[in-house]
Amino acid sequence: MGKTEYRCLVDAALEVIGAKWKPLIIHQLCRRPRRFRELERAVPFITRKMLVQHLRELEAHGIVHRKIIPAKPVLVEYSITDYGTTLYPVLQQLSDWGRQHLERDGEG
Repeated sequence: MGKTEYRCLVDAALEVIGAKWKPLIIHQLCRRPRRFRELERAVPFITRKMLVQHLRELEAHGIVHRKIIPAKPVLVEYSITDYGTTLYPVLQQLSDWGRQHLERDGEG
């Protein structure tokens, strides 16, 4: 990715994972590699166009690996990269904070 100026380091991190669906995609791929259709089913309400866009962006950032499996029809499998796995503890902390927030507000 090209050089971008950021207001702070959190801004740099959110550029990579800040979209609505990206954390859910990363979470699914941390569990196991998945084909495109599996991801579509695993991330409810995401449009095909948005899933393609987010997967391409995550691949460009080195978070996701795209593997083409020769078959008829051709299969594409997505997996988390070693670099991408470094996001798992961050997402886990966000999940824990979300749980605490909902409990604090009486919604949990």
